Amino acid sequence: MSHLIVYLNAERVGVLEQNDSGLLQFSYDQAWLENPRAIPISRSLPLQNQVFLGKKARPFFAGILPEEEPRKKIAEILGISNTNDFGMLERIGGECAGAVSLLSDDVAPADMNKTQYRELTEQELQNLIAELPSRPLMVGTAGLRLSLAGAQDKLPVIVHNNRIGLPLGDTPSTHILKPEPDRFPGLAINEIFCMTLARAVGLNAPNIEYRLVGERPCVLIQRYDRATDEAGNTSRIHQEDFCQALGFPPERKYQSEGGPTLSDCISLLRDWSTTPVLDIPHFISGLIFNVLIGNADAHGKNYSLLYIGNERRLSPYYDLVSTLAWPNLTKNLAMKIGNCKSVNAYTIGDWKTMAKATGLGWPMIRERMGEMCHSVLNALDEAQVQTKIHNESTVALLHKTIGSRVAKMLECLSKQEY
Repeated sequence: MSHLIVYLNAERVGVLEQNDSGLLQFSYDQAWLENPRAIPISRSLPLQNQVFLGKKARPFFAGILPEEEPRKKIAEILGISNTNDFGMLERIGGECAGAVSLLSDDVAPADMNKTQYRELTEQELQNLIAELPSRPLMVGTAGLRLSLAGAQDKLPVIVHNNRIGLPLGDTPSTHILKPEPDRFPGLAINEIFCMTLARAVGLNAPNIEYRLVGERPCVLIQRYDRATDEAGNTSRIHQEDFCQALGFPPERKYQSEGGPTLSDCISLLRDWSTTPVLDIPHFISGLIFNVLIGNADAHGKNYSLLYIGNERRLSPYYDLVSTLAWPNLTKNLAMKIGNCKSVNAYTIGDWKTMAKATGLGWPMIRERMGEMCHSVLNALDEAQVQTKIHNESTVALLHKTIGSRVAKMLECLSKQEY
């Protein structure tokens, strides 16, 4: 039976195994279970002596890996099956989202006081970005064991003195670099604008900046699941996305495919967040914001929980984009609001239905809808000023689109009965 040691930062917590039938199984080490500081690596994998088999173990560990086309290409390069989660984790599970690393017996976890990385020249960075579509996460490159969930090409990097480098082994990265795909022109500035707007209206979102690498627009995002001390040493902060926490495998991230609903998300925060009285209203504010910007793709893997000490809190928002910028993309919401499937076709009745289904008070949601509308209106001009230098026409279109969507929501609120 093949196995990998599972670490949280430098502490061994358990073992992931693949049996002769190819199924995953995970078990916590007894020493970790007896550790007074022990935390579960996932809500779906609570601290217990029993082994988690197959469908119980897979959602968390498969959720660490890339999805869709990047996953297929990685499997081809590694010479393994596209469905072989263990084989993929064995090769790229050194530097993942959150604090988890998966290492073989003969590999020790990274010493946080000895950062290992290779700084890239501008030409090397351009070459790397050009290669990413055919070699996701630079898989197969000597010294690199990197993994990030999602279907877009991206790369964990280290930024030091404003220069970009590649983390070696399982050294923690500090940022995520996302080059703009050819099939989605304007995506980089779209995300910059929406994330800038989110921060301006008081949503918790990481620092983000626009980078032009050669001719390729890129987004450089500071990782919120990393912490760097005054000496420059970076440590990991554990996180898991909502699909992992709820036990949904990544291929079921959309509600239409049997994935999480808004009721599931609210229940998760109510039961698992250590401060649900703050996290649930903040989640609702983020939901309203996604509707206002026209983001139909806010699925279960685009929300996460952060584990800091004994606290479990809703993470900062990420992947905020207006998907309406590409007419060929679906308008169907990743998670329905009430009976509404389309990001363009909601009614106040749908929001009330959602409130009832989630056990939330309609007055709280109504108040937050009004507050978010006015906050977005007040911040739109400044967000445009901050970002239009990179792509004025795209930013102007986003400003107009979002402004009209705010007006629609305010009109709906003004007509509804209290």
